[in-house]
Amino acid sequence: MGFQPYQRFCLVSLVHIILLLLLFAVAEYALPSAAGPASDSREDRIQVLAAQFFPGADRVGAFTGNPPAAGVFQASRRLGYVFLTDQVMPIPAYSGKPISTLVGLSTEGAITGLAIVHHEEPILVVGISEQDLVRHIEQYRGQNIAHPIKIGGAAREGYVTVDGISGATITVMVLNASITRAAKAVAASRGIPLVAASLPERATQGAPPASPGPGRASSDEAPMEPLWMAVWQQRKVRAAVLVAGLVVLTTVLILQDWLARQPSLLLRVRDAFLVYTLVFIGWYGLAQLSVINVFTFTQAVVRDFHWDTFLIDPLLFILWSFVALTLLLWGRGVFCGWLCPFGALQELVNKASRRLGLKQLELPAVLHERLLAVKYVLLVLLFGLSLHSVGTMARFAEVEPFKTAINMHFQRQWTFLLYAGALVLVSAFNGKFFCKYLCVLGAALTFPSRFRIFDWLRRRRECGRPCQTCATECPSQAIRATGEINPNECHYCLDCQVTYWNAYKCPPLVEKRKRLERRGQRLKLRVSKLG
Repeated sequence: MGFQPYQRFCLVSLVHIILLLLLFAVAEYALPSAAGPASDSREDRIQVLAAQFFPGADRVGAFTGNPPAAGVFQASRRLGYVFLTDQVMPIPAYSGKPISTLVGLSTEGAITGLAIVHHEEPILVVGISEQDLVRHIEQYRGQNIAHPIKIGGAAREGYVTVDGISGATITVMVLNASITRAAKAVAASRGIPLVAASLPERATQGAPPASPGPGRASSDEAPMEPLWMAVWQQRKVRAAVLVAGLVVLTTVLILQDWLARQPSLLLRVRDAFLVYTLVFIGWYGLAQLSVINVFTFTQAVVRDFHWDTFLIDPLLFILWSFVALTLLLWGRGVFCGWLCPFGALQELVNKASRRLGLKQLELPAVLHERLLAVKYVLLVLLFGLSLHSVGTMARFAEVEPFKTAINMHFQRQWTFLLYAGALVLVSAFNGKFFCKYLCVLGAALTFPSRFRIFDWLRRRRECGRPCQTCATECPSQAIRATGEINPNECHYCLDCQVTYWNAYKCPPLVEKRKRLERRGQRLKLRVSKLG
């Protein structure tokens, strides 16, 4: 039997998306590595960079001492030192590994140059251009490390403020802490005095700090607190708003039976929460979870686990903690249906298209079932790449359009925009197309969700035998023809629960209501296991 026109349209759309994915993979694989040309050895590159950091230098010594640093000389005169931040202050970043940055430090305590030698940060591998990174680290050149350096925000007396990189705030904060703390450690071990002179107004973006006086060391010698504590303090308001939102969601989930009997209220609550997820969690908080986070956590557990790695971003930490709990109680659907910003974007677009009267184009059930396997195949491929390198995996993890659509607010190269835009467009005609067939994060979350403790979604004996009302209306096609809800595909939208409690829509309930009405009685809905 041949396909209907709408089925052919869906198949053609699918082929186009697969071709875009292939184009994506080729384009990403062709991007230059952050580690520099393969032909240059690490030692040779360090020698070349050290000479650039100190014009006139004719010799670079060996890396010795504790912490290790190499002296840079002009004849017999020492110009300063170079050191690698991961050898002095190895602060783990998103990848679970520190960023290796070569830093030049003069004998007066000024930074003479910086260059990133190696990293596996996903946001820096893809999404941030080399020019953006160079411009950022060039802001450190000439700064005296006696003055604390902070990333963006309001001016603060006594601090040097450097601009951050949009979409990579936490990674930049890790980089800043690695550079400044490592520089101070090297200065202290080599007897370099840190004298805090008055700062020019441009450097502080405010009033200059009070100088401790000529020849006096900076008073900033207190023990350094973990970087994550400073980040949490800076983002405590955002964290509080996120926690408040999660409390609201928990209330919705606990009261789901009552809300399902108030469909208008549930619809308003759900639409408002989707907007909150997209705007606050996604575009503002940049807390879009990714399969990269899953692989980072897996590698950390297997190799060298540090809480600091996961506490570095308060919103991501809080969100992951909540998702871990809800996986055990409700399954993956709570995240996929309520807390994923890109999922919220797709659903809001689909709702808008329905209100405009656009026809929905669902794939045939047989094809739908086959395509559900695609995301699991992609997950296995990415897992294999992650065993080799998180950085390499991150290139191909761009199958997730999250970075383009959420973290970087659609401000990227045209190839990324084309891919993310195509998925959003398709979602207008086929609800959450990406989530159903291509989301590797959703695929990864199905495994721990198998251990969920409760089954909160109510079903009737007649579901699927013969009633197909919920199965027909399910936006994620998660209800099988036999009536069972597939927990691996359910997004917990509660649409089926609204139907379950609707005495004018659920066929078994409609029949019961009419029977009672003929007797002059009124149907009373009671909560029971099978309804």
